[in-house]
Amino acid sequence: MAKSKLTIKPLADRVIVLPAPAETTTKGGLIIPDTAKEKPQRGVIVAAGPGKKDEPVTVKVGDTVLYGKYAGTEINVDGVEYLIMRESDVFAIL
Repeated sequence: MAKSKLTIKPLADRVIVLPAPAETTTKGGLIIPDTAKEKPQRGVIVAAGPGKKDEPVTVKVGDTVLYGKYAGTEINVDGVEYLIMRESDVFAIL
């Protein structure tokens, strides 16, 4: 995995996630068209805020996480798509 040169620093309990690429083929070898691809629900933390006053952030940069299908807001930084979301939108660390 290449080092990210992300210039955005999330505030409070927010994290920035680099989503995993969507599956392009099925297990049987069929190609999935772009319109039928599901949004990935897995990604890697590339930046994390310091947390709230009484609740520090528990995820760290480099963690692979699972999150909700419609969690976060899509942002584009230097041509790369990221998601910014609250840490509470993260379900699990893999």
